[in-house]
Amino acid sequence: MTILSMRKSMTRGLTAGCLALALTACAATSTAISKRNLDVQSRMSDTIFLDPVAPEDRTVYLEVRNSTDKADFDIETSIEQAIADRGYILVDDPTAAQYILQANVLQAGKNSRSAADDAFGGGFGSTILGGAVGAGAGAVGGAVGGNDTLLIAGGAILGAAAATVADAFVQDVTYTVITDIQVSERAPDGLIIDQEETASVNQGSSGSILQSSVTTSDRKRHRTRVVSTAEKVNLDWPEAAPQLVAGVTRTISGIF
Repeated sequence: MTILSMRKSMTRGLTAGCLALALTACAATSTAISKRNLDVQSRMSDTIFLDPVAPEDRTVYLEVRNSTDKADFDIETSIEQAIADRGYILVDDPTAAQYILQANVLQAGKNSRSAADDAFGGGFGSTILGGAVGAGAGAVGGAVGGNDTLLIAGGAILGAAAATVADAFVQDVTYTVITDIQVSERAPDGLIIDQEETASVNQGSSGSILQSSVTTSDRKRHRTRVVSTAEKVNLDWPEAAPQLVAGVTRTISGIF
């Protein structure tokens, strides 16, 4: 290889590396600007309408469970207060309550936006799939042209280094809280409700058992799922958690 050819190869390699660095820096800057403010959203998969009752019958029995690995994540206290602020009385005996509100927090923590959308679309009781969180930089050597080994290696090294540095300082982070909700309301006197439930129980990797049952009840059941998200650049859990609690509380208490 002549000196002139080597210089051309080095020039192409540096050009590719600089282009990769510029593109990565632009992407990081765009993320930092567009996601600089905390965005909190709560969505309910299915609307619940409860029959209105007299003020003296506005009683609620509340049961909240946390099935996540964040044992200190508490939504029960804030939901109790929000329901009380709406004029309802919380009771300790479920048989004496007009409404029974049951909530199970299924997931709380860092997640991907696509996983949150899938959990929302699946609705109550659907499977929750974890979403990979991360980002990468694309190869830009083809934009410059040439197949020289030095060009490919130099551009790849600089591009990877730029992406690593940018990802270390600028990350679009999403935290989610996924909660399944069941509300049972007492039916009017004389109204008996037939309930039929069917479930498929897996047996190993290739079999399943289909179970069904029919019962009568004096309560109507309503089910829904609440998916709450908090998104911001470089967001951490201590900042996201209180806002997520507030979002979940507003959505659930809004049922009443």
